[in-house]
Amino acid sequence: MKIHIPTPLRQYAEKKSALDVNGRTVGEGLRNLTAEHPELKKHLFTDEGKLRAFVNVYVNDEDIRYLKNVQTAVKDGDDVSIVPSIAGGMNL
Repeated sequence: MKIHIPTPLRQYAEKKSALDVNGRTVGEGLRNLTAEHPELKKHLFTDEGKLRAFVNVYVNDEDIRYLKNVQTAVKDGDDVSIVPSIAGGMNL
């Protein structure tokens, strides 16, 4: 699978916008990614090993929360995108 890295996290992934990673599920792919780039782990996973609430992951534009979450199966050629939630607002 190809995992697309958002701009704020590229500094922890050799400044690359995407990396090819092996794995049969999204979770395996993300674990393999963070094994190769350990600095990414704290940005993607909690200390308990769960995907952080503000990290959204998509497989071919489908949100894994509506599939099988990190157990979502992937195959060669699938695109996995990491999309951090962005909070903001205006004080009036």
